[in-house]
Formats: sequence, C-alpha cells, structure tokens
Amino acid sequence: MGKLRLAVLASGRGSNLQAIIDAIAAGELDAEIAVVISDKGDAQALERARKHQIPHRFLDPREYSAAGAYDRALVALWQEYQVDLVVLAGYMRLLGSEAVRAYRNRILNIHPSLLPAFPGLNAQAQALAYGVRYSGCTVHFVDEGMDTGPIILQAVVPVKDDDAAETLAARILEEEHRLYPQAIQLFAEGRLEVVGRRVRIREK
Repeated sequence: MGKLRLAVLASGRGSNLQAIIDAIAAGELDAEIAVVISDKGDAQALERARKHQIPHRFLDPREYSAAGAYDRALVALWQEYQVDLVVLAGYMRLLGSEAVRAYRNRILNIHPSLLPAFPGLNAQAQALAYGVRYSGCTVHFVDEGMDTGPIILQAVVPVKDDDAAETLAARILEEEHRLYPQAIQLFAEGRLEVVGRRVRIREK
C-alpha cells in the first residue's frame, strides 16, 4: 500500500497546509498531498502549493449554481486525484451532504475551540465573550453539521486576562499546527475507529 493521499481544502492563508507540508518533509507524517483545492482564486494556500510543486485547483463556486453541484465537483476531483483522506484547513464553506456521504469518516477538520463549545465562525472571540478560562483546538471527523462530527484529538490553551481575539487565536494556531499532523498520522496508521460519537485510538 502506498502513502496516504491527501486533498487539502483551504480558503485563506493555508498555515495549517504549511504545517502538514512541513510534517511530511520532516518525516513525521507518512502521507503525500495529492491536491490542494480552494474556493478562493487568490487564496495564499494556492501559492503555497505552487511553491512546493503540489497540484492545486481553484474551484469557483460561482460556476455551480444547481443544488449539490459544487459538492459533486469536489468529489469528482477527489476521485480524479485518488484521494484517501480529505483535510479541511481553513476552508470556509460548509461541505454538503453529498460530499460527506461520499467520503464518510474520511474528512477531517480542525476548529479553534474545544468543541462542542463555540462552533462556527469567530470561535476565539466567542470564547473571550463567554469568559472561559481555557480554550484550544479540536480535530474531528466531518459530518453533515457545523463542527459536530466525532472528536479525534484536542489541545488545551489557557486564556489570559489580557487576551484579545487575535492573541488567543495566535496561541491556538500554534497548537493546531502541532495537533493536525498528529491526527492525520493516526489515520494513516489505521488507528482511528469511529464508534457512535466516540473515536477510539487503537494502540500502535
């Protein structure tokens, strides 16, 4: 069996994409990025892919008006590039049910809070507004809901009294860059088992 083939979906800077690229280069992640896909033509993630000579595609949502058409186009790309695992890395579109069904338990996302707390956008600002003492990040499988899939790994980040959303986000992002490659490696090793809402991590 060859290396785990990843499709990385990103809408912005692609810092988690870079963390995955770096983990592969360091020999910490036994995988290869088959394709980087973005819904934004000017996403920095596409430039990172170009720099590292990784196949990359801009899939323009404006070209897919029919219900489910965009998701079908995504799945067709995943199949074209023989993708084993889809990794959302700052991807700002909610995947539709057709895409989720096609790759059930083969799509990962990372979210900047300790789910189920503070799903959706601006999670760091939500955490500060609520007054929590701890936040962090969560790697989870993607289901049809908003940040509701089974949880794989979490990392805790203390909230400081003088934190703003930006400073908290920066510290959480450091943990994201560490945690995401770990979760992908667990998948690559076949160590993740989804049982209802729980993810069991088998011993190596």
